[in-house]
Amino acid sequence: LRQRRFLGATAGGLFTGLAVLGFFSYLPTLMQQALGLGPFTVSLLSAVWAGTALLVALQARRLTGRVTAPRQLAAGFLLSALGVATLWNGLAPGSTWKGLVLGLVVAGAGSGLLNAALPLVAVESVPPERAAMGSGANNTARYLGASTGVALSVAVSTTAHADTLREALAEGANRASLTSIVLSVVGAGVVLALGRRGANR
Repeated sequence: LRQRRFLGATAGGLFTGLAVLGFFSYLPTLMQQALGLGPFTVSLLSAVWAGTALLVALQARRLTGRVTAPRQLAAGFLLSALGVATLWNGLAPGSTWKGLVLGLVVAGAGSGLLNAALPLVAVESVPPERAAMGSGANNTARYLGASTGVALSVAVSTTAHADTLREALAEGANRASLTSIVLSVVGAGVVLALGRRGANR
């Protein structure tokens, strides 16, 4: 952890879990409760986010040699933040699922960049003979972040109070969204600051 690039890679995994995976793991529950959507519709909307992430991750190999892994991570965090910002008030009473699609696509693109860059930055941050350790540490940080992120999203979203349950859920969703946005922006700054080439100390 005294190596800046390894610390940056680990922080990238941690913030991916905290800011992205935690929020999007709880979002289906919010969509069901706030908008009254059925499980099938929520599954389709979740597939929009996950499918976009998969497609972008497969195409991200074209960035190899053109964009450094830390910059790709930062771009992923910022796209995710933009996508979540687009979801703002999307769970308010009277809203429909159609208003969520654009935000899910943008956030999915960000997740795809993160998923493609994380393994690369994890291995690049350690000597070749320690590649397995680098990958393992990165995955551990990611899963720790995800489990904490889910708990944080639940805690933040359930602190809202309003005249009706759906209004409270909508306000809670906005608070969880804001938390995800802030953490994503912080994550982008951290990986850029710590992931500079040659910044080993």
